[in-house]
Amino acid sequence: MAKIFCVANQKGGVGKTTTAVNLAAGLAQLGQRVLLVDLDPQGNATMGAGINKAELNTSIYEVLLGMSDVKEARKTSETGKFDVLPANRELAGAEVEMVELDNREKRLKDALSAVDAEYDFMLIDCPPALSMLTLNGLCAAHGVIIPMQCEYYALEGLSDLVNTIKKVHANLNPDLKIIGLLRVMFDPRMTLSQQVSAQLEEHFGDKVFKAIIPRNVRLAEAPSYGMPGVTFDPASKGAQAYIAFGAEMVERIKAL
Repeated sequence: MAKIFCVANQKGGVGKTTTAVNLAAGLAQLGQRVLLVDLDPQGNATMGAGINKAELNTSIYEVLLGMSDVKEARKTSETGKFDVLPANRELAGAEVEMVELDNREKRLKDALSAVDAEYDFMLIDCPPALSMLTLNGLCAAHGVIIPMQCEYYALEGLSDLVNTIKKVHANLNPDLKIIGLLRVMFDPRMTLSQQVSAQLEEHFGDKVFKAIIPRNVRLAEAPSYGMPGVTFDPASKGAQAYIAFGAEMVERIKAL
């Protein structure tokens, strides 16, 4: 049975997609069977995995609306060695169309259940807003991975996200829990980064992952080549950090 995790944060530009793509590739390198679900209409995770979103015949849009299934829509990332349920701009329309559908919050959960036995991990890259798409991701998941930068505004957004997760847990998905907070784009030279990092550890304790993802040029360059950072430049500090994060995830899941 697959472990399903959302990579979520209501704040944009915090490295959600970078985390989702590189964690998928890192887990694949560790021998795990991985499905990356792109739930963002921008389709950045799709492109970052080396799949051209402009050439898709079927995508997650058709899956959510019941016009296709995961087996038909999924693609394989040749550069990352994991499967992808891809997305493109069409997905933005699903927000409106799903309002009329039965069981609208659980469309993704129902679709993923058909391939549950084929994967060890399913990672869902959520859009940066609390929308019907994000809600579908949270209802399908066992847990949430929250990537965040160590800066003041990030702490403010975090409390909103934690409250949202609590509401979904109480009303729609009793399995949902916060798996951990991942510090990303970390610059140890900045005093503020160090202070916020210490605050996170103080408030959230072992919910904060030990792995820390540094600010890294190679990670930023990788998507333009259609490759995860961990395969684009395996020796880079960013790639090494994501591999360590993948190993920590595998260990953390054993303890759940």
